[in-house]
Amino acid sequence: MEQRPLPSTPMIRLTDLHLTLSGAAGPVNVLRGIDLEVAPGEQVGIVGPSGSGKTSMLMVVAGLERPSTGLAEVAGQNLGSLDEDGLAAFRRAHVGIVFQAFHLIPTMTALENVAVALELARRADATARAMDALDAVGLSHRLGHYPAELSGGEQQRVALARAVAGSPRLLLADEPTGNLDRETGLRIIDLMQGLAQTRGATLLLITHDPGVTARCERVLRLVDGRIAGGPVGGAP
Repeated sequence: MEQRPLPSTPMIRLTDLHLTLSGAAGPVNVLRGIDLEVAPGEQVGIVGPSGSGKTSMLMVVAGLERPSTGLAEVAGQNLGSLDEDGLAAFRRAHVGIVFQAFHLIPTMTALENVAVALELARRADATARAMDALDAVGLSHRLGHYPAELSGGEQQRVALARAVAGSPRLLLADEPTGNLDRETGLRIIDLMQGLAQTRGATLLLITHDPGVTARCERVLRLVDGRIAGGPVGGAP
């Protein structure tokens, strides 16, 4: 049976989390003792200078990077206890990810780009779910179009549909508006936050845009691999 967190259980709990990576000049301490709890359904923005560890923290939460030391618990699961197959199953069950680059397959239509991940997860209703997700992002009229035939905003909406089609409990977004003009980017954020809210998903969002952070319930600032103290701002 698929494990779901209890309402009182944080969706994300990071405890004294450290991540050290190998660099050309030697080991690099990317994360230096992160302590964080995010409640189910919460929408949290993450800001900070380049190289502060924002994306690395997101990758740990997604089970795409293993911490060097410390504890990462997501959706009630200790990620450190899982092997690679277990982490892949965890992501299929719980996580949707949207990146700055759209990462669409150019030889597949919008519908195929969304359905393919569901098909790999052996979902019998992959096409129906993909159609529903594309309808939710306002692209039901573009199902048969290829990425080159779509605008940047439409491509990011396809990527968002792909992220939410499996009904994840956790939606992670890394600079999802970075390749879009400001107006289109804010529309994408409104759509993403609305989908997360209506589907009961937790949203963790990396951004450099103050207009985006103003829409978040809580905003965290990372500096040199640590969460800086004091409020940053966010939605009232």
